[in-house]
Amino acid sequence: MWLLVLAYLGGVLTIVSPCILPVLPFVFARTGQPFVKSGLPLLTGMALTFALVATLAAVGGGWVVQLNQYGRWLALVFVALFGLTLLLPQLAERLTRPLVAAGSRLSEAAGADARPRPAASFLIGVATGLLWAPCAGPILGLLLTGAALQGASIQTTLLLLAYAAGAATSLALALLLGGKVFTAMKRSIGAGEWLRRGLGAAMLAGVAAIALGLDTGVLARLSTASTGGIEQALVEKLSGKSPRSSEAMKAQNPAAEGAMSVADKTPGTLPVEGNLPSLEGAVQWLNSPPLDAQALKGKVVLVDFWTYSCINCLRSLPYVKAWAEKYRDQGLVVIGVHAPEFAFERDINNVTKAMKDLGINYPVAIDNEFRIWRAFNNEYWPAHYFADAQGRIRYHHFGEGEYAESERVIQQLLREAGAAKVADGLISAKADGVQMAPDNSEVQSPETYVGYQRAEHFVPETALVPDQVAAYNPPAQLALNDWSLGGQWHVGPERATASAPTSRIVYRFHARDLHLVLGPGVDGKPVRFKVLIDGKAPGDDHGMDVAPDGSGTVTDQRLYQLVRQSDGVTDRTFSIEFLDPGASAYAFTFG
Repeated sequence: MWLLVLAYLGGVLTIVSPCILPVLPFVFARTGQPFVKSGLPLLTGMALTFALVATLAAVGGGWVVQLNQYGRWLALVFVALFGLTLLLPQLAERLTRPLVAAGSRLSEAAGADARPRPAASFLIGVATGLLWAPCAGPILGLLLTGAALQGASIQTTLLLLAYAAGAATSLALALLLGGKVFTAMKRSIGAGEWLRRGLGAAMLAGVAAIALGLDTGVLARLSTASTGGIEQALVEKLSGKSPRSSEAMKAQNPAAEGAMSVADKTPGTLPVEGNLPSLEGAVQWLNSPPLDAQALKGKVVLVDFWTYSCINCLRSLPYVKAWAEKYRDQGLVVIGVHAPEFAFERDINNVTKAMKDLGINYPVAIDNEFRIWRAFNNEYWPAHYFADAQGRIRYHHFGEGEYAESERVIQQLLREAGAAKVADGLISAKADGVQMAPDNSEVQSPETYVGYQRAEHFVPETALVPDQVAAYNPPAQLALNDWSLGGQWHVGPERATASAPTSRIVYRFHARDLHLVLGPGVDGKPVRFKVLIDGKAPGDDHGMDVAPDGSGTVTDQRLYQLVRQSDGVTDRTFSIEFLDPGASAYAFTFG
């Protein structure tokens, strides 16, 4: 909602921008006429036409997202051109000359009739909208940039409408106050011109930085759809709650393993929980064309909400994959809905690689805008929803565990659908590495985020410096579940990035397994690291991504298993030192 307010205010401020000049003669020609019959229809037509044309521009830039990595470069070209139009008004005039000509012809067709006819005023408003559509104010520039890089959406259109409504409001006030405002407005035009040129220069500098790989996080921070603080806040406001992994659920409720399933629902007494929501919100589908109600008609459906760096999702995947394989020919359709937790999980190339590494061959919907997530009113990773052949949700389960109960639900729904020879036996999923089931009796350390937005148990707490490079020195002793940084770090909302060699993280934990979500340096440059447990090489307690001597390399943005204790679990002090700068750390999880 606050983004809509910002867009509206940005539209209000458009009145001090040079691009409003072509519009003013149309608006002030209605001075002295009844506002409801003349001025209001004109401004309404202007706002609607502007939003439509600007939305088409956003779509024209957003289609390149579908081309993945090549599209990224095309999007940068699009944004560079947009920045040049902000910086060079002459270029903008040449590029938008067809729209101006169309607006002028439509205005002439509407006639110069000065009588207060609402239809004629609306038509002139449409012409005015065409004249105004090339106007690229600062807020509009950011909206179209976000749409070009992350894909146009209904939200883009709503933001453009809010922007247009803000401009129409300021023009309406000017119209009501009379022609004297016109003279005052001209005196403020210069500041808007410099502001527009400044934004154009900033956008071109950003394009250059991205093209040179100076900061792999720039795209996520520039986009109005990034998954950093903005998206997290949006999800929380829309759902009223924060999305959580089942690791976080268990931290709040030690008995959550039993509470995560639907109470008192056993096969044979499955109630109807509602209709299966639409899956139309996906920005892209992998392993399948888009699936809708018609494509799923008569099928039993399992919808699995997951994200590829989530440890709970990874540990449930062997069962989901086994069910998809075992029951595919009997009428089960498994659909993974990939809803990203971190910005890098929005990159479809990253998701595609993770799916290949994990052996996922069933359909996956990319839910980068959390539309499907909200349609299900979902709150957790992983979350499993089971729908019958009539498209009704009959059961759901949050988090890991209770796989036998879930498989019996699948069998019952297949029998209800008329499937023949549904086996009674249960699968025995093979799980090793990070996918091995946790030792819950020994897990006393909670999921811990490294970015300041959700960081907890950092010591000393007052030493954490947000959004700038700072030097850190960890204390000599840490209490259980406390952690700290050492060396040079830049701590952002969702990650901390090592700014110099030998920067390290220290954590006092109690669990069999320790995992850390990590990303490599700028432009994917690998980063070497060294792991120590209680000041020594891990030896037999090394994780699958670490050698016995503690050495390892961050090559991809994903979850890394760094510790797996082989002989008893006690309180241990973990440390990871990055031998090269640039590594990013996101979150610790345990098992």
